[in-house]
Amino acid sequence: MSRRQVVETIRVVEARRPEAIGREVCIRGWVRTRRDSKAGLSFIEVNDGSCLGNLQVLAPASLPNYETVVKHLHTGASIRALGVIQASPAKGQATELLAQQVELLGDADPNTYPLQKKNHTYEFLRTIAHLRPRTNTFGAVTRLRHRVSLSIHQFFHENGFYYIHTPIITSSDCEGAGALFRVTTLDLEHLPRQQGRVDYTQDFFGKPTYLTVSGQLQAEAYACALGKVYTFGPTFRAENSNTTRHLAEFWMVEPEMAFYELADNMNLAEAFLKRIIADALRDCAEDMQFFQERVDPHLLPRLQHVLETPFQRISYTEAVDILSRAGRVWEFPIAWGKDLQSEHERYLAEEHFRAPVILYDYPRTIKPFYMKVNDDGRTVRAMDVLVPGVGEIIGGSQREDRYEVLEERLQEQGLDREAYRWYLDLRRYGSVPHSGFGLGLERTLLFLTGLTNIRDVIPFPRYPGHAEY
Repeated sequence: MSRRQVVETIRVVEARRPEAIGREVCIRGWVRTRRDSKAGLSFIEVNDGSCLGNLQVLAPASLPNYETVVKHLHTGASIRALGVIQASPAKGQATELLAQQVELLGDADPNTYPLQKKNHTYEFLRTIAHLRPRTNTFGAVTRLRHRVSLSIHQFFHENGFYYIHTPIITSSDCEGAGALFRVTTLDLEHLPRQQGRVDYTQDFFGKPTYLTVSGQLQAEAYACALGKVYTFGPTFRAENSNTTRHLAEFWMVEPEMAFYELADNMNLAEAFLKRIIADALRDCAEDMQFFQERVDPHLLPRLQHVLETPFQRISYTEAVDILSRAGRVWEFPIAWGKDLQSEHERYLAEEHFRAPVILYDYPRTIKPFYMKVNDDGRTVRAMDVLVPGVGEIIGGSQREDRYEVLEERLQEQGLDREAYRWYLDLRRYGSVPHSGFGLGLERTLLFLTGLTNIRDVIPFPRYPGHAEY
């Protein structure tokens, strides 16, 4: 067995810890910079994505390939370095690697490699989404995204939920808005027709099908059998919204709980969001400090405030009254019966209450068919969680559990009753009060990082006119 196989391979995050001093190790990663000293020594900054900071590799001139390889290492090249971890006299780093071997694995042409050591705009980095994970910002976003995803699973597991996988291809429109991507195997150049209309009986599934906009309806079926479930996966919205807050493909976590009423739903949403924040601050401290220093100087105090502050709870009607008396000229005028916009949501959370806010009891005319109608007949038991810096981050409701009322709501919104026959069955056989909500992973990451464009918190963004990779 060769010496290289015997020596332990560790990641940069481990090598940077003081307890690693004295260990003979091998590290692998990508060169960020190389600096040569007149004393016959090269300083190579190496990062492997395991943490924000680099590991400094000291490569002495005594290495056999010092002149032929080490002195020609370029930014972006991948290397393997074997040596001993020692205490570093340099400011800002506890350790460094004194190299006994440095091997070039893959070079990066400095004339064409686009990530040279300089500041790059987010707009430019979106054009090279396959390389931007190598930057500090996108490495930090990726590690945080992983931690948040893990927190989601841990939170629900610890609270007695079952994780279910709902369909990506569906024949029903959960939101009733019609912004759906159609899934078909029909030849679009030669569509089969019957009486002038497309004959979907010849399609793969024998009926019109679409990419899901939500796993909620299917999750309700399992909540009405197992009590508490959640789904976490990609969803798709064919909205022509070319904004910094919208994506065509994004990830949603959607818990559904039998026997939960609206107040229970609010309590769970508050505890859930606070758990995500606490885990991020504790387990991604270095990356969160980076976002504070490089992205948003108010980030950490804002997150700490949300973590420590009880959420305010007011009705939609009370919110409209507050906004009407705010003395502001709104871009979108305020009136009861209109949906609230981001400017209204952020005013409530950032200026009026200066705290997270849960709005509830929205007008029935602006909410989907599945939300429970209140006794006043005008409002439904909907809720939105608003946080400073973002606005709405969670949307949910108590679900309509009365068969006749749900049937009326389907008709009211012009939806095909037959397509929702199975959903109505849940109200025919052992119906119970139940609730749920949805949290968009990308909106949450905007909140946690201080970044302002949702295209920068998902690996490969999809939006109108753009589906690269």
